[in-house]
Amino acid sequence: MKENKYMSIYQNIVQDVKRGEYKPGDKLPSEHELAEHYKTSRETIRKSLNLLAQNGYIQKIRGKGSIVLDMTQFNLPISGLVSFKELSKEMSNPPKTKVNELTEMEGNAFLEKVLELSPGEKVWQVVRSRNFDGENVILDKDYFKQSIVEQLTVEICKNSIYEYLEKDLGLIISFAKKEFVVEKCTEEDYAYLDLKGYDHVVVVRNYVYLEDATLFQYTESRHRLDKFQFVDFARREK
Repeated sequence: MKENKYMSIYQNIVQDVKRGEYKPGDKLPSEHELAEHYKTSRETIRKSLNLLAQNGYIQKIRGKGSIVLDMTQFNLPISGLVSFKELSKEMSNPPKTKVNELTEMEGNAFLEKVLELSPGEKVWQVVRSRNFDGENVILDKDYFKQSIVEQLTVEICKNSIYEYLEKDLGLIISFAKKEFVVEKCTEEDYAYLDLKGYDHVVVVRNYVYLEDATLFQYTESRHRLDKFQFVDFARREK
C-alpha cells in the first residue's frame, strides 16, 4: 500500500511540474508540509522525492530543500524509444511531417548487413522530412522487414508508424541500439533538407528490436547541424 502511495504522490508532483504549478527554480514544500498535504508519513514523502530526484525533476540541496529543475533541457528527441508523434505532443509548436518516399524493395548488401536480412528478403523504405517553423531540418529514413510489417501506407507513415504497429498489428517494440556520427551530406540530404550552407549532418542510427529480440527496423535520423542538440540527464549513483 505504501508503495502505491509514494508512487501516486510522485506522479501528482510530476503533473504539477508539467502544468507549470512548480516552475524551474521553485522550491517544493518541505517534507513536513507535503506529509500533511498528502496525509502520509515523511518516510513516504522522502521516497517520492528520491524518485523525483532520480528522474531529473528536482535537485535536493542540503539546507535549501528540493529545487525544481528545468525539464525542457532534458527532453531529447533522440533519447529513448518513442515515436515522433509522441515527441511532438510535448512541443509548443509541433513540427510537420512529409512522406517523401514509401517504397517496397529488396534488401541490398548494406540492408542485408544492418537488418540481418536473407538474400532477396524485402523491406519497406520510408523517407520522411520533419519541418520546424517552415524549414526541413530532420530527414528520417526507416527500413522495416516486410516479413514482420506486411503493409504500410502513406497515411500511416504521415501519422505514426509505431502507433500502427502496436495498436493494429499488436507488435511489442522493446528496445533499440543507437549510434551517433557526423557525416557529409548526401544527395538525399540536399534534396530534402534546408541545409542553409551546411555540408555535414548529425546522423542517429537506430537498430530496433521486438520483445522477442527480433531486429525488425533500421533507422537513420539525419539532423541539420545547427538544429541538433544532444542534452541528457544523468545522475551518479552512490
